[in-house]
Amino acid sequence: MNGDAQSAPRLKGFGASMLLLVAFLAAWQWGPGLLHVPAFIVPPLSDVAHEFVRAWRFEHLLLHTGVTIAEVLAGFILGSLLGAVVGYLLGMSPVAEFALSPYILALQIAPKVAFAPLFILWMGFTVYPKILVAILIVFFPVMVNVLTAVRTVDPDLVNLARAFKATRVQIFWKIEFPTSMPPMFAGLRIGATLAVVGVVVGELVGGNAGLGYLLSFGEGQANTPMVFVSIVMLTVVGGIAYLGVILIERRVLHYLPARRVGGNV
Repeated sequence: MNGDAQSAPRLKGFGASMLLLVAFLAAWQWGPGLLHVPAFIVPPLSDVAHEFVRAWRFEHLLLHTGVTIAEVLAGFILGSLLGAVVGYLLGMSPVAEFALSPYILALQIAPKVAFAPLFILWMGFTVYPKILVAILIVFFPVMVNVLTAVRTVDPDLVNLARAFKATRVQIFWKIEFPTSMPPMFAGLRIGATLAVVGVVVGELVGGNAGLGYLLSFGEGQANTPMVFVSIVMLTVVGGIAYLGVILIERRVLHYLPARRVGGNV
């Protein structure tokens, strides 16, 4: 009975989402013509689909997509690990937080686009500048979420563990680490999409492969459909990365109660 009550709103939401998608695709196909918008500004969906097939066959679209996916994965994993480690260290050491926070904040405030040319000067037109930009962008949201979670752990639990002679390592693994997991996954969701942004910034500035390079190449040729194909593929890559984090989160945090749909209790 409860399962039926939960599935009905989900089916309605899925149906509404599909209707919106169909309406969007129909507006994309026939809207520019009805509004007399030139195809070189907003090409209809059929032109984009035709360009997708051409790029797949002649422009190595699959290869460029694979390069971008690999760079996104590397930047996301390394940036997340670095952000989590620094977040835990700062959360457990108020002195380190006070000493390092101004410099981490300054690094976050500096525009990431400005680092891309510098990394290219240092490492050339390789994959490393793109991965480094992604690491910089992913690092901060993960670090802040982990730091906030560790700093807001219930002090009574920590004091109770200390009363039972728990070591610092035991307090971390039994109390602080499990408590920080939900906020950390919230940061990972944000980082999964930001990793795509970081990689694209690097590919636009100095890439010779990847979807960002393909986007820049299409812009240089005034090939608007190719630009749209690159944007769509980047959206798909970002969506897959976000969905992957959600699936891992559900496996890791399976003990948390499922979110109610429709506000039912």
